[in-house]
Amino acid sequence: MSDAEVLTARDVPLGGPRAMTVRRTLPQRARTLIGAWCFVDHYGPDDVAGTGGMVVAPHPHTGLQTVSWLFSGEIEHRDSLGSHAMVRPGELNLMTGGLGVSHSEVSTPDTTVLHGVQLWVALPDRHRLTERDFQHYVPESVPVDGGADVRVFLGSLAGATSPVRTFTPLLGAELLLAPRASVTLAVDAGFEHGLLVDRGEVTMAGTRLRRAELGYVAPGGSTLTLTNETDASARTILLGGPPFGEEIVMWWNFIGRSHQDIVEARQSWQDASDRFGTVEGYPGDRLPAPELPHATITPRKNPIRH
Repeated sequence: MSDAEVLTARDVPLGGPRAMTVRRTLPQRARTLIGAWCFVDHYGPDDVAGTGGMVVAPHPHTGLQTVSWLFSGEIEHRDSLGSHAMVRPGELNLMTGGLGVSHSEVSTPDTTVLHGVQLWVALPDRHRLTERDFQHYVPESVPVDGGADVRVFLGSLAGATSPVRTFTPLLGAELLLAPRASVTLAVDAGFEHGLLVDRGEVTMAGTRLRRAELGYVAPGGSTLTLTNETDASARTILLGGPPFGEEIVMWWNFIGRSHQDIVEARQSWQDASDRFGTVEGYPGDRLPAPELPHATITPRKNPIRH
């Protein structure tokens, strides 16, 4: 297996005037998608007393699923399906916004340290206008020979399978590696994989990945070996899926296939149409859409690897 491609993070403000800063590794110029995973935000550990925590007012989504996964803290989720749920460490909250959905995300008053990831999955064209949906799942921790524990929140790995519905084959899992651990995982050879390092340093495909880096490995291998060569534990998020094969147009919180898709979605949100519904119970105004760029929004695609 060839060396991993290393994708570094950039700092991005999330939300409105009280924006918290997140580390974004996907999308970027070097890579738009890993499987259908199209967005990776990594945040914390943040002392909420100093940063103010997460306060994201109601905002819209189209053409995607949102995946919320926490390491510490708690986030209150409200959406236009009427869902009111808490995002807690080790528990998956997945929201589907095909034709349109809206939601708010606010860290709770009891949260002292906020730390986690926010991920998006692009819906394939045949499903991108599907109905709104919300799913909650608590995966069990599964030990892996070599010194790791795995929680599989989407797809299958290490004998564990998530029941949560996705629209393309996907893998999403948290892996904790003990000091000096080395584990070899059986994976789907048709999948490309991405490994986000949350804590510590991990070697994948002969490449050392440091905190907040996302390592990418192309399809072709039936195993994936992860090694922690340090005396401290490491925590990672492993993502995977077959190459998506469709060009997507991403702008703000929308995923479409054309500039016109984005224009229409933005206008629907600004007009407060029924397309996105209403988030009940949030004590404030919803987020307005930013102005569109003075240019046609063009499709994003992955580079061809030689």
